[in-house]
Amino acid sequence: MKKNCMHNLAYTSFALALSLASAGAMAQTYRVNVQPLIKAQCADCHGALAPTLAEFKLAEEKYKKEKLGPRTDTYENLLQIVVYPDSGAFMRRMDDGSNTGDKKPGNMYKYLGDTDSERQANLTMLKAWVGEGGWNLNRWGARGDVAGITKEQMDKVKVKY
Repeated sequence: MKKNCMHNLAYTSFALALSLASAGAMAQTYRVNVQPLIKAQCADCHGALAPTLAEFKLAEEKYKKEKLGPRTDTYENLLQIVVYPDSGAFMRRMDDGSNTGDKKPGNMYKYLGDTDSERQANLTMLKAWVGEGGWNLNRWGARGDVAGITKEQMDKVKVKY
């Protein structure tokens, strides 16, 4: 009887460990992981009262003076600055500088949290949401020395709802 109990306990512990490991590896989703972060950290300037990306592009200087950026209050609005038409804008703004030659963080990185560890944790989550190899700073079209995003790079973007 004791042997059976130990076997069951070992099996249960193994199953729990396996379950926790797979939960840690689960894909990040917009609804569960990204939306709460965007709402908490970005809504003041990028919420429902902010201009759409198209409106923002028509009067960038005006909106910048008002401290408003393109709206990111919905999955669809956010995807416009992740994949198209403003490919990579989200990544360029949120990046910690590890993907740039000058190592300068994007202008919105500082809003990912109050501490370096909180910012890094949120950035890690966002990178996981975008997908392995999907975090790139390229625009839709080439600009200067930076090539435009390739089909191969775009295929790596996962951004699950």
